[in-house]
Amino acid sequence: MLEQHNFGSGTLFLVRTDVALPTPVRVGTLQEVSVDMSFSVKELYGQNQAPVAVARAQQKITGKVKSGSLNTRQLGDTFFGQSVSTGEQITVVDEGGPNGTAIPATPFQIVVANGATMSSATPGIDFGVFNAGTGIQMTRVASAPTAGQYSCDMTTGTYTFSSADHTAGVQVVISYAYFETTTGNRITAFNQLMGSSPTFRMQLGEGYAGTNGTLTLYAAIPTKISWNFKNEDFTIPEFEFSAFADSLGRYFDWSGTL
Repeated sequence: MLEQHNFGSGTLFLVRTDVALPTPVRVGTLQEVSVDMSFSVKELYGQNQAPVAVARAQQKITGKVKSGSLNTRQLGDTFFGQSVSTGEQITVVDEGGPNGTAIPATPFQIVVANGATMSSATPGIDFGVFNAGTGIQMTRVASAPTAGQYSCDMTTGTYTFSSADHTAGVQVVISYAYFETTTGNRITAFNQLMGSSPTFRMQLGEGYAGTNGTLTLYAAIPTKISWNFKNEDFTIPEFEFSAFADSLGRYFDWSGTL
């Protein structure tokens, strides 16, 4: 008997079917794909314990994809169905560390390195200031900070400290986020009406030892997404989907060399 064996996770493509001229998405660094097809059954009983007939009823098609690739456009096209714009939000942690930045003389202000990118239209986000020498977090106030306090204008990235901390030689580390408008990709997801979802075709291709296998799901929608951030390990995003029949009544296709 001739046999065909499959090995590895294969190559997965997703193509939206609910928009004109979709750009296909290739799922990068694919780790794992699983497709589950299950059926409910109905049993017909008489007076005896065993059913006299069993009929297959509703079918359910679900699956899961694990990928080692973080791709904003892939998320926008195939999971959220919302537009992707140019730009990215960047988080800066402990700028000035590890020893800290000294608080200068009057007006006792530090402008963070990316302050020039901030404006009233795209203000930065303050994530706090620590005394680098003591490790104690400083308290944010609206204005006129005293010892151990600071205020900040996130339209310019300007942090203001007290004269007392300047005199004491306090050095600080600052954490914040800013928006870069010329690089990267960004999704800002807005609340959608129930029922709204991208629909896509899934095509999984495999090749091993001279044989080929291709599994097609003609219509699917995303149902769940998970990001697992771990210490000392790669992030492996995981998304789940539910498949169904397309407008021609097709729901899956399998082809193989043997």
